[in-house]
Amino acid sequence: MAPLSTLLQAGIRLRLRSLPKACVCYFSTAPRRPSHFYSNTTDAVKDIPDGATILVGGFGLCGIPENLINSLLKTGVKKLTAVSNNAGVDDFGLGLLLKTKQIKRMISSYVGENVEFERQYLAGELEVELTPQGTLAERIRAGGAGIPAFFTATGYGTLIQEGGSPIKYNKDGTVAIASEPREVRQFGDRDFIMEKAITGDFALVKAWKADKAGNIIFRKTARNFNQPMCKAAKVTIVEVEEIVDVGTFAEEDIHIPSVYVHRIVKGENYEKRIERRTIRKAQAETAEPKKDADVVRERIVRRAALEFEDGMYANLGIGIPMLASNFIKPDISVYLQSENGILGLGPYPTEEEVDADLINAGKETVTVLPGASYFSSDDSFAMIRGGHINLTMLGAMQVSKYGDLANWMIPQSRAGLLGGSVSESPAIQSSSSSSGARSGRRSRFTALISTF
Repeated sequence: MAPLSTLLQAGIRLRLRSLPKACVCYFSTAPRRPSHFYSNTTDAVKDIPDGATILVGGFGLCGIPENLINSLLKTGVKKLTAVSNNAGVDDFGLGLLLKTKQIKRMISSYVGENVEFERQYLAGELEVELTPQGTLAERIRAGGAGIPAFFTATGYGTLIQEGGSPIKYNKDGTVAIASEPREVRQFGDRDFIMEKAITGDFALVKAWKADKAGNIIFRKTARNFNQPMCKAAKVTIVEVEEIVDVGTFAEEDIHIPSVYVHRIVKGENYEKRIERRTIRKAQAETAEPKKDADVVRERIVRRAALEFEDGMYANLGIGIPMLASNFIKPDISVYLQSENGILGLGPYPTEEEVDADLINAGKETVTVLPGASYFSSDDSFAMIRGGHINLTMLGAMQVSKYGDLANWMIPQSRAGLLGGSVSESPAIQSSSSSSGARSGRRSRFTALISTF
């Protein structure tokens, strides 16, 4: 009897001979259905219904889809669940939708700049699900990749794991809705909690340019959460500054392929507001006399800067840690990473160098050094959580002798400021708090609530 392979080959030849001569098979006929281009942003969002979940890109005010947000004011859609790293400010960005009470729930990381947000949350008018920034980025990335859930060490031993964090208050200050406890698993010798993926009905994204095939690219740190959000919604709506011909981008330079993009519209009259316009002082400029608080801050940051070693990749948190770069020893090289998507952070800019699309994690204007790179928020926290960053320096209200940090929520005071520090500390190779205390390897956040 002939071998099976021979019989199979004969069968294939027989089938091919029986096909009509005109029958030709193609594995690809044409690019996917084209993205739809809209003439104005209102038309692009007018079918977003009440109660929809929207993913809104941006970091602070950098890279926010300001025209699409303004158009939601016109449509009057209500009871939205908005997933966004920040909540804008009182008179710009998502703050405008909060002011008109079009948002029912916010799923966010850092919301400290919005006074109206705080008022609504504490008055029981707004639901707030605070999520560590890296977890938020990964939940969105997982949603876009079809992964329903994942395990992370971030948040273990805190209210995030235990549940009970206030999502909504009653008007008398009692908790109406609290967060649920997370499932815990142990992998190796570490404890992890389960986080569920995030997907949206619509994603509102800001990009720099789109070509007429629907491919898009971002500019500098305006990439942030926009890139993973493109992939995690049923309908992705992208506003861009410029629409160009096919072929303008080299194929390898495209950040988001057209398969993820459903609607494109050219935005108009960009304000590109800068939250913290920070300028490098001229050397000849006379320094202002130091206050007592400044002397203490400098002493703390000088001590923290001694942790830097030659060749380190280091992440600097907002506040005092950002000053540490001023005290790096001149005979060593340290490569600074900013969680909003920079590796190779440089000094503050001159007035002529200010760029609204180039900020650090503290929303300050910055520059980058030769050899620097930009990336999205999910890639940024992959560097941190994957152990590729040697050291991170964080600000904290209190630090215990075990390295536990109390950092983000004062009951019945300002809304939580979870941010990136909760994501960073469990994963980095070493961590240093800007109070001067060393937290040691693999420190856990076991004390999130503190008093002054």
